[in-house]
Amino acid sequence: MVGERRLFVAGATGSTGRVLMRLAGERGLSVTPHVRVQRAAGGVPFPDAAVCDLTDADALDRAMAGVTTVVQLIGTTKKRFARGDTYESSDVGTTACLAASAARVGADHFVLLSSVGAGRPLGAYLHAKARAEAIVRDAGVPYTIFRPSMFEGAGHRGIPGARAFTTLFGLDRYRPIVVEDLARALLVVACERAPLGAVLEGRSLLELVARAG
Repeated sequence: MVGERRLFVAGATGSTGRVLMRLAGERGLSVTPHVRVQRAAGGVPFPDAAVCDLTDADALDRAMAGVTTVVQLIGTTKKRFARGDTYESSDVGTTACLAASAARVGADHFVLLSSVGAGRPLGAYLHAKARAEAIVRDAGVPYTIFRPSMFEGAGHRGIPGARAFTTLFGLDRYRPIVVEDLARALLVVACERAPLGAVLEGRSLLELVARAG
């Protein structure tokens, strides 16, 4: 571990975020989870949560003061568009707010959860992920980008046979990842502050997941 790390987790109430928060608590890590004002109206699920709108720069800077690492897990899917989410607001907009604040408060590491295929984006979803990655690269804060494929566990149902198929044919980029394994890998990178400037996808991501487990 590189000194004492203080993490700010955006997307703490999502499927990956909830698992990450549980693991961080078990390890006694210093973590500030972000909770949206709208979400907090139904009760704040974490003690010491930072409840604020990410577009409120002053409030976000106060919440992030003193953190070393920002872990950005926020993203959306089409099935949530009816609630008002869009790729622009949930994937791109939140990343822009967080990256700008990270630079202002002097955080030294930004960890972004992206998606496999963002390097050669096809479709609105992957184009949004690619834009979010570009924002992080240009923010001036050392970064690590995760590009997992399908998730398993924590409410995610994998495609039957996908693990066996991708393993058999060496399709490492598309091999399903168990959410708990991914959360462990995210915490390892956040605590070790490494690898910096890296995009973890396929073999490099699977190797990290294996080490973290």
